[in-house]
Amino acid sequence: MVLEQYQRDFISFAIADGVLSFGEFTLKSGRKSPYFFNAGKFNSGASLAKIGQYYAAAISSRPDIEFDIVFGPAYKGIPLCATTVIALATAGNESQRDVLYSFNRKEAKDHGEGGSIVGAALKGRRILVVDDVITAGTAIRESMDIIREAGATLAGVVVAIDRQEKGRDSSLSAIQEIERQHGTPVVAVVTLGNVVEYLQEQGGELGAMAGAMEAYRREYGAE
Repeated sequence: MVLEQYQRDFISFAIADGVLSFGEFTLKSGRKSPYFFNAGKFNSGASLAKIGQYYAAAISSRPDIEFDIVFGPAYKGIPLCATTVIALATAGNESQRDVLYSFNRKEAKDHGEGGSIVGAALKGRRILVVDDVITAGTAIRESMDIIREAGATLAGVVVAIDRQEKGRDSSLSAIQEIERQHGTPVVAVVTLGNVVEYLQEQGGELGAMAGAMEAYRREYGAE
């Protein structure tokens, strides 16, 4: 596994901003995790601009995924889709492109323009969904329903981190289940394996966390 520079930069940035932290954390599943990823801490203009660049880099690493619109599911996906299309439009390299974006409202409007979709119309277009993480996959499946009902096609999904962790009742991760059940590519800016590799490279206090991460992956890692 070779870490790309944007992945190294993203992990370093996430640690510095407290988005990726280490210790002992009890997850909703009841599991004790040696790390925690909280995308809600990307809460400033500078951090939001950077996260958009990392999502854009991950998207550009997969030229096989063809799409017309970047879609952000409410609520965390809304700033993510906006910053991602800005990063794509201002990339300043061969990956630069101007892309439409949309997001949904939790409750449809019955006045003004009405409906539940804000931004570019989805119908007849290929949709790339961006979100922070996929845990149980509920939000992504809701997005799939929105896209299907709008007469559009799901092109793929992009998330910040793939925990590579099996579900409570499955040997597959939520990402693997979505890929297999729906034939949809899911791209992560980084995986748990990338984080472990980065920690090992850094050594010192960060390197010491790699052992706990590896032990967690051995116990709960997906196939």
